Amino acid sequence: MDTGTGQIKLTDLAACGGCAAKYSAARLEELLAGFVPVEAENLLVGLAPADDAAVYRLDDERALIFTLDFFPPVVDDPGDYGAIAATNALNDVFAMGGAPLLALSIAAFPEELPTEMLGEIFAAADAQVRLAGGLLAGGHTIRDAEPKYGLAVVGTVHPDGIWPKNGARPGDALFLTKPLGTGLIMTGYKKGLAGEMQLTRAIHWMRTLNKDAADVLRGVGPNAVTDVTGFGLFGHAHEVAERSGVQIRLESERFPAIDGALDIARKGVRTSGDPRNRDFAAAHVAVDDLPPTLDALGYDPQTAGGLLVSIPAERGPALEAEFGAKRLFIRRIGRVEEGAGVVVE
Repeated sequence: MDTGTGQIKLTDLAACGGCAAKYSAARLEELLAGFVPVEAENLLVGLAPADDAAVYRLDDERALIFTLDFFPPVVDDPGDYGAIAATNALNDVFAMGGAPLLALSIAAFPEELPTEMLGEIFAAADAQVRLAGGLLAGGHTIRDAEPKYGLAVVGTVHPDGIWPKNGARPGDALFLTKPLGTGLIMTGYKKGLAGEMQLTRAIHWMRTLNKDAADVLRGVGPNAVTDVTGFGLFGHAHEVAERSGVQIRLESERFPAIDGALDIARKGVRTSGDPRNRDFAAAHVAVDDLPPTLDALGYDPQTAGGLLVSIPAERGPALEAEFGAKRLFIRRIGRVEEGAGVVVE
């Protein structure tokens, strides 16, 4: 849409932006339940169970990580859009313990979009891939009324160095490497309930690769890792708990929020992904007496969110010290216990 200044607003072309556009996790589970995964000795991670990316072993020292992720615009600035979409896809590789090697663009754009705008999206994605240590080597673009952009990414990892979702153990401590609230802020901004300062903070976190956090984690040895994206903190915590056969206990007073996110939640703002995340996880998440603002934060779909890390509790202080020394964000938000489901206290 032309705003009258000649500037097209990308978000006006999308029904739903960022990871809030993800297909319902509950429906995905139903869909994939009848899908028989390929039986292959070297397929280390596939659909049994599904994780943040697929992993295929080449030999005793090398395995390939493969993932793809794309979504409609979450912001109007084309450079920010390209960088955020690229970050979101690249972060799946970091969540598996690997390093990106090669990426291809997945793009769908209306033909009337200016080529300069498309160039900014591609250039920003290319810069982000290089920052992650990989190369953007091509891609595929089709015509579509709703813009969509993302990456298919190949990375590498040692077969013994994969970080699964299903490795959490009782006695572990849980950490989060980014604050929450990108969905609330982006929705609030579109409704005129969030200002430029909140928008800038959210964009900063969405553009932040999980590379530096993953580099620190490799030296500490986590039991389980996933990145918190479209299913929200509660949805991704449920996945870890269910696949690990444990109970996750979250401490709501320790939930980190991007400045302004809770204020927006108090105004009743919710994203379109909020009800889908509740359909997926609410039956497995006990949230007695949880303030509505923190409940909204827990179900808020994140775009390019941080890593949710399960690590032996005795290693927690060393992890926090290393993150602090490198001036990286980290927050302990809970623990792993015997049992099942997610309990929020």
